[in-house]
Amino acid sequence: MKNRHLTPDSPWLLGLLASLAALGPLTIDMYLPAMPAMRSALDTHVGAIQLTLSAYLVGFAVFHLLCGPLADRFGRKPVIASGIVLFIMASIGCSLSVTVEQLLVFRFLQGVGACVGPTLARTIARDLFGPRRAARALSLIAMLMALAPAVAPTLGGWLMLAFPWPSIFVFLAVYASLILLLLTRYLGESLPHRQSLHPRVILRNYSVLLRSGPFMTVVVTSSLVYAGLMVYLASSAFVYLEMLGVPLKYFGAIFLTTVVGYISGSALSARLAGRFSSHRVVLLGIGLAAASSLSMAVAGMLLPESVLALMLPMMFYTAGLGLTLPHAMSLALHPYPHMAGTASALLGFIQMAVSAAASALIGLFLVDSPTPMLIALVLTSGAALALGGKTLNRQNYATDS
Repeated sequence: MKNRHLTPDSPWLLGLLASLAALGPLTIDMYLPAMPAMRSALDTHVGAIQLTLSAYLVGFAVFHLLCGPLADRFGRKPVIASGIVLFIMASIGCSLSVTVEQLLVFRFLQGVGACVGPTLARTIARDLFGPRRAARALSLIAMLMALAPAVAPTLGGWLMLAFPWPSIFVFLAVYASLILLLLTRYLGESLPHRQSLHPRVILRNYSVLLRSGPFMTVVVTSSLVYAGLMVYLASSAFVYLEMLGVPLKYFGAIFLTTVVGYISGSALSARLAGRFSSHRVVLLGIGLAAASSLSMAVAGMLLPESVLALMLPMMFYTAGLGLTLPHAMSLALHPYPHMAGTASALLGFIQMAVSAAASALIGLFLVDSPTPMLIALVLTSGAALALGGKTLNRQNYATDS
């Protein structure tokens, strides 16, 4: 690549945006195998360690409310750069933490910085590819981004075999530094029109979105499905490593099935983008996730010592998620090109707020059995199906994605 800004026709652009968006899942998945060791090193309990995920998700959620309006006013690149710098500093803070309270603070700040990645990556895709090509672009970005959770748990496990748990956060700081360098050099500014940063304008924009039935239905429905994945991730280290006795070196392999499912769902999502309406694809994805969570609950209760009883249904759950998220994002952003950053921010806030609440609650009930995790998956995906199945078929946007 030459030292110039990438254009929408460049195959490198989607890879760069995917690398930026991957900051979020990397920060979640890479430290999962370290959770039991962190509990021992920080002399705390399971619930407190699971709160480190919730703290990250809360920071991720809260800054969405400012991230979008700031990006709509000052541009995408300055906000991205500022967020990544904060992320780097917070990652170093995590690595130096000696108490769980310190870790919670830095994880919150890490979430604040990391939220610029997925939020503004999809906003830039909407800026550059327009409403009709955005669903396909977001699906392809999701496919590339899925490489992060594919390698993150394995890489985290390898680091844990050779170094103490802080090495994971040092790695994240180095990764973010490289992304910042590439973005500064190759990504151009994509903001089409500057929006006012006046509080009245921001509140008016959020009010428009919150009062939009189609927007809120798509956002809440996709957030419930995503929350199911966060419940699974928050529970996975304790369920597989401690309850089912999976060796640490094989922990990363367990996540390959979920990544295969997500990549397959995202690939199918991209192929279906030009053949079916986004409403139908979202409903298909939600239905697959709900059926998968129910089958996982049944299999997990009938075969309580089986790893495959959890792994295989989760692969189909993440396939449903891969179908759902790109088209849900496209539907949510499509009617609001003039405030795509704000719409993307509110979508991310609701998604992460629901996930933070779900992952925190599961920590209160997960003790010596995967059953609370299984019940939570059934409840979140079932609620998504009930809401989406009832309303999505009746919704029509001015132009379908």
